[in-house]
This record gives sequence, structure tokens and C-alpha cells, in this order.
Amino acid sequence: MVSLLGRRFGEVCRASDAGEALCLIEESGFAETLGLVICGHHTLGIGGPAFVAELHTRMPDLPVLVLGTTGESAAHYSAGNVAYLAKPYKADKILTLTGQMLTDHKPAAA
Repeated sequence: MVSLLGRRFGEVCRASDAGEALCLIEESGFAETLGLVICGHHTLGIGGPAFVAELHTRMPDLPVLVLGTTGESAAHYSAGNVAYLAKPYKADKILTLTGQMLTDHKPAAA
């Protein structure tokens, strides 16, 4: 998925867990060009809802796409700039939603 997103949208950075992702956004050069975060409902370190909440304390306007599994609910994500997509989802659906979210949010350095 990382390579597919990279081919379509340019540079993609993958964090190994929620802690690494939160450290990355503390880097001003990185945060200034960040257009979207895609994460799972179940993230390593802290759960998806807690990760998204913490992310939004640092970057409130940053859009987040949360990928969940069948039977999970989007109820944990109430922010207007969070989209939730449950399985089954196809790559083209993720690409379309990513494109829409990036179009709606332009990073400061873009």
C-alpha cells in the first residue's frame, strides 16, 4: 500500500508505531509538509482512537484516514477531519478517499 500511495501521491513516510508517528510530527520540517495520516483502528503502542486524539492535540486540522476491520465502528472518531473505512476495502477506494482528503487539506508548505 505504501508504494501504491507513493506512486499516486508522491512521498509517503511509514511509521512503525504510534509513538514514532507522534515523534515525526514534532519535527517542524516534516509537520509542515504533512497532508494526511493513514492509520489502523488498532495501532501499536496506543489504540487508534487515542492516537487520533493525541495527533489532533498537536495538529488539530490534520486529516486522518482510519482503516478498520469488519464489524468495527466509526463511533470512536467524531472529528470532522477523520474518515473511517472498514474492511472489506479495495486499494482503489483507499486511493480515492486519500485523494479527496488531500485535496481538501493543503499543508502549509505545499
